[in-house]
Amino acid sequence: MANNDEAAKTGTDATKNGNGSQAQPTLNVLAQYVKDLSFESPGAPNSLRPRDKAPGINISVNVGANPLSEKEFDVNLTLNAKANFDKEVLFNVELVYGGVFRIDGFPQEHMLPILFIECPRLLFPFARQIIAEATRNGGFPPLMLDPIDFAQMFQQKLAEDQAKAKVQVS
Repeated sequence: MANNDEAAKTGTDATKNGNGSQAQPTLNVLAQYVKDLSFESPGAPNSLRPRDKAPGINISVNVGANPLSEKEFDVNLTLNAKANFDKEVLFNVELVYGGVFRIDGFPQEHMLPILFIECPRLLFPFARQIIAEATRNGGFPPLMLDPIDFAQMFQQKLAEDQAKAKVQVS
C-alpha cells in the first residue's frame, strides 16, 4: 500500500510516464449499440428456393461521426446489403451500428483518422455478426462480409473531397 501512496505523491503513477509528461493517448469504447436494423425479404417464401447460381449482392458502407463532448464521439457504421436474382430482390438488409468512444490525448491531426478508420474498425466485427445473423434468420445462408479497409475508404473520401474543392474553386 505504501508504494501506491508514494507513487501518487511523486507523480510517477499510471497517469504519467517516466519523464513527467502526460500519459499515453487513449481510445476507449464506452458503448456499442444497434441504432437501426432492417431486414426485408419481399419475395419470401418463393425467394428462399434453391437456385442454380449465386445471387448478385451489392454492399455499401458508410461511416459517420459526431462529437458528444470534447472527448466523446458517436461513430456510426452503416452497412447495406441487397441480394438480387435477375430482377427479383431476395433480401435487403440495413444496419446502422454505433459506438460511443472516448478519445483523449491525441494530436488534432490524428482525430479524423481515428474517428473514420480506427473506430469503425473496432465496430465492424460486431456489425458483421449482426448482418450474418439477420440473413440467416431470414432463411438465407449467413452473409459473411469481407473485411473492410477503412483506411482506403478514408483516403478515397479525402481525395474526392479535394477534387470537389478544386472544381468549386475553378
